[in-house]
Amino acid sequence: MTRRQFTATAAGAACAAAGPSRYAGRIRIAFLGVSHSHGPDKVQLCRESPDWELAGIWEPDSAVAGKYRAAGVRMLTREEILNDPTIPVVAIESAARLHGPLAVAALSAGKHVHLEGPPAGKADTSRIAGLARSNGLLVQVGYLWRHHPGMNALIDAARNGWLGNIFLVHGMMDTLLPDRRSESALLNGRQMSDQSCHLIDPLVRLLGKPACVLHCSRRTTAYGECADASFNWPDALGIVSSAIVRPYAATRPLFAHRMFEVQGSNGTATLRLMEGAPRLEIDLVKAAGPYAEGKQEVRLPAFTRHAGDFQELARFLRNGSPLSVTLQEELDVQETLLAASEMLA
Repeated sequence: MTRRQFTATAAGAACAAAGPSRYAGRIRIAFLGVSHSHGPDKVQLCRESPDWELAGIWEPDSAVAGKYRAAGVRMLTREEILNDPTIPVVAIESAARLHGPLAVAALSAGKHVHLEGPPAGKADTSRIAGLARSNGLLVQVGYLWRHHPGMNALIDAARNGWLGNIFLVHGMMDTLLPDRRSESALLNGRQMSDQSCHLIDPLVRLLGKPACVLHCSRRTTAYGECADASFNWPDALGIVSSAIVRPYAATRPLFAHRMFEVQGSNGTATLRLMEGAPRLEIDLVKAAGPYAEGKQEVRLPAFTRHAGDFQELARFLRNGSPLSVTLQEELDVQETLLAASEMLA
């Protein structure tokens, strides 16, 4: 049995041992921190979902906590969440620098964890993996596009060989969030860790852990930071870039500049307009799989952030269905992210 199989089997066995009827209704979930920019959407999703019952949240920032209290969300202490046996899952949406320590605390308390990206530094990553494996617990990192229909179609095209031999992958994710600049600056990996983690995830899941990260360069101006990194495989190159100062990044239309492109010997797949109404273009030299020769746009359903993560998590808890990403794959992504962010030393 491989380490990957062991991880999936151990987590599934822990769920099966709980009995199929334990989570027949709505599953109780609590949040440790909600100050991350993805926190509000995930809290709202859990409040409205037929799969989840929001038990409450803990948030150390009084101003942030006050907004949730005013919205009728139950406030709990950290200890109340960790010590409550009726809460099997904790979602961590805190300030990024607290992701690792809070994940360690939740796993130590016997909780499955949905962990916002970027997940942790090097030391906490080792502890998180050890606790998950030894206790048969699940760790799901909430990277943005794991359940994106366009990203999944693009990865399927590459994995099935329809694009030919992959030689280049390019991802770009810019933003314009002045209120997040101070938070990004507190991360050791800064912008590469904060934004580009969502691009490094599909890159590594597609091509595996790279032989080396060639470089990470950062250019900081009075307006913010730009960062890029290169990743090397024997027959392929990956390039990821991110900037926090792009004008009109959230408009014209929403996040239109965000893209992920895979180039192969038989053609190219390009995903743009990642949010709302995504667009996937396939351009092939020769017809392959379901795609014709030449350029074509693939019809995609609208994409709702985070919904797929929590649906998959509920299926795991109810019947032990494995997640689409194993713990070992999470670790491969994390190690690559740490290298790109110059945080492995």
